[in-house]
Amino acid sequence: MSADAHHMAGPVGHGGASAGHGHDPHAQSEGGHGTVQSYMTGFVLSVILTVIPFWLVMGNVLDNSLVTTLVILALGGVQMVVHVVYFLHMSTKSEGGWTFMALIFTITLVVIMLAGSVWVMYHLNHNMMPMDAHDVMNNAR
Repeated sequence: MSADAHHMAGPVGHGGASAGHGHDPHAQSEGGHGTVQSYMTGFVLSVILTVIPFWLVMGNVLDNSLVTTLVILALGGVQMVVHVVYFLHMSTKSEGGWTFMALIFTITLVVIMLAGSVWVMYHLNHNMMPMDAHDVMNNAR
């Protein structure tokens, strides 16, 4: 066996990169790892997107609780996008777009389940018959 052939075969039984798997650990894949700068950018954005809702609630900055809730939900959505892009390295180009399609499907299911749950809870609460003091006294006997 020549030196080149031995190098191509790789170490036997070690499962190394050259053991016939066709994977070079130093090569960047299509959805490769980010740089330190991109990780730091994602981290800083995540911290900012966490601190802002905390400040809004603790400082009672907005008078209307509905507006505060909507702002927090919007910032949470932005933070999810930051995590997907900067930490999971998911884009429309990675793995031929299939991971992105799976993400869209998952988000669609989560939105349907959350909206349905809120709708059911609202209507159950709205359709319950309130009991006044007179009804409570009659039922207590």
